[in-house]
Amino acid sequence: MKHPLYPHLFEPIQVAHLTLPNRVIMGSMHTGLEEQKGGMQALARFYAERAAGGAALIVTGGISPNREGVLGPGGARMQRKHHAREHQVITDAVHQAGGRICMQILHGGRYSYHPFNVGPSAIQAPINRFKPRSLSNRGVQRTIKAFIKSAQLAQIAGYDGVEVMGSEGYLINQFLVEATNTRSDRWGGSFENRMQFPLEIVRGIREACGPDFVVMYRLSMLDLIPNGSSWEEVVLLAKAIEKAGANVLNTGIGWHEARIPTIATSVPRGHFSFVTKKLKGAVDIPLVATNRFNNPATCEAALQSGASDLISMARPFLADPEIVNKAEASVANEINTCIGCNQACLDHIFKRKVATCLVNPRASHETKWPLDAKAIKPLHVAVVGSGPAGLSAATECARLGHRVELFDESSEIGGQFNLAKKIPGKEEFHETLRYFKSMLVKFGVEVHLDQSVTAEELTGQFDAVILATGVRPRPFKIPGSENQKAFVGYIDVLKEKVDVGLRVAIIGAGGIGFDVADFLSHDGDGDFSKAWGIDEDLEARGGILKPESRKSKREIHLFQRSSGKVGGGLGKTTGWIHRKTLKDRGVQTHSDVEYHKWDNGVLHYTQSGNPCTLEVDHVVVCAGQESRQDLVEDLTRRGVNLQVVGGASNARGLDAQRAILEGLEAAYALGT
Repeated sequence: MKHPLYPHLFEPIQVAHLTLPNRVIMGSMHTGLEEQKGGMQALARFYAERAAGGAALIVTGGISPNREGVLGPGGARMQRKHHAREHQVITDAVHQAGGRICMQILHGGRYSYHPFNVGPSAIQAPINRFKPRSLSNRGVQRTIKAFIKSAQLAQIAGYDGVEVMGSEGYLINQFLVEATNTRSDRWGGSFENRMQFPLEIVRGIREACGPDFVVMYRLSMLDLIPNGSSWEEVVLLAKAIEKAGANVLNTGIGWHEARIPTIATSVPRGHFSFVTKKLKGAVDIPLVATNRFNNPATCEAALQSGASDLISMARPFLADPEIVNKAEASVANEINTCIGCNQACLDHIFKRKVATCLVNPRASHETKWPLDAKAIKPLHVAVVGSGPAGLSAATECARLGHRVELFDESSEIGGQFNLAKKIPGKEEFHETLRYFKSMLVKFGVEVHLDQSVTAEELTGQFDAVILATGVRPRPFKIPGSENQKAFVGYIDVLKEKVDVGLRVAIIGAGGIGFDVADFLSHDGDGDFSKAWGIDEDLEARGGILKPESRKSKREIHLFQRSSGKVGGGLGKTTGWIHRKTLKDRGVQTHSDVEYHKWDNGVLHYTQSGNPCTLEVDHVVVCAGQESRQDLVEDLTRRGVNLQVVGGASNARGLDAQRAILEGLEAAYALGT
């Protein structure tokens, strides 16, 4: 019987020897556990939880076939028999949970961040300080054999198949494009020659591993770099890869060096499915659509439109390991939706930390905070403040079995999230608030809005109090700043209580300053592809065109006191998007600034010691935040069992990731 809401999503499909119960693949995602001591046990629990949560097929993070291909020193490999033995705990756990799992074989090529990296040619990547050594003909042959052996070892380890990583600008992709392959031997020159590298790999794996083994190939269908593959070359390779023995083709979008967003929040949901759809009919094996699918409705729509046969979601399984089961049970309102922020997943990986999730700090830490944990002694808990920290604390406390009451002086839950969701491209924060609202109801949290509470009211009535009262804007004073018509706070701007003029100075270039600049400069960027120069007709090589102008009607100046790069403290993987967006809109940035006075519509300041003036209509103050600790001293003096979390604890460096994590930690600290 077809599912009433998602009939295509829950239709079984045959992939090689496997009958998958639904159309959802958990896509490849490096967690950092692969290289940690005891990481295989943690990975086993991580993947088993996702298998039990309904993923029809899981693809691991990238595992290198040899030392040259690891992404960094000490990177994970599948090269020796002892590697296969180490991985068996993962495959056993997934199979016991009723799931299926493939290992991704990934060779970084010139993206490998170490001095022994290699490539088809000695051409340095713009995102790597290490220049690669060009592989000799024998080196190419050895690398092909390493891929094949890695697949054989994966089979020995109990994997149901492998995914050959042929996209995102890694080694195989580098062989395919003239910009990175200037060879004149059998592995270079014509495209027919250049594509022999992946074909030899796929043929070799199929021959070595036999028919009852999934071979998935991740094909770069849209490079998004100058002189990337043409669409004709993509189709030619897809057909050849199918003939070589692949069972399924996964979609790869964009090289890592591409300057176009592909998975960030600003990318519309399921946007790149048009690429996969264009390949439909060219091959007979199943196609997988990917990138920015984060809810069942978007997946269903893509499948219904005929864009693909399967959908790959990676980070959404970080946010909610039960996303598929919840969709099947028709309780999508309980899904903890991935917001595409990259803050705790990709940014962590680039810092060589274990990947987790902003909205789900349990991700990759399932053994530390098990879902089946319960309170040793159920308590009556008061949580004061319903921002991210308070919501996290309240829902986790209630899930653990405590009786929870949540207080907030505002008329709605959400705190700073209610500002964040107003920023263009951050609309996904609506989903996080929807999730928390559902959890408050599900776990029976008693919510008191429009209600301030005193220390006296909290004393004696509750066994524990968690204070999550958040932050308030830090005062900013210079001569003339008392002019409340000219000097306005970011909260009033984002709540649209101020009719901001056409000439604006923004004081403070942290995350809030950038958000305000984005909010004020956004005149409606129109179509995402046109704004970023993506050729949806796929006629241009690499799929890139000249972007449409996005210049704002406002003249906006963004100031920071420090002398470093403006916006240098933004996220590693998304900061460039914010900086480029504002640059394209004409926002001017200023660093090494000292503010002196405001006088008759003119801001007086020095920049790098040079006196400057700027005539503007409004000055928007985003000069940082300070903790709201109104109740801390009084509650402490009264001897209340108190925990202080989020901004109330420390406003410095506050973000939603830290707030939600501290809320969870506070709940478990009450005793499980």
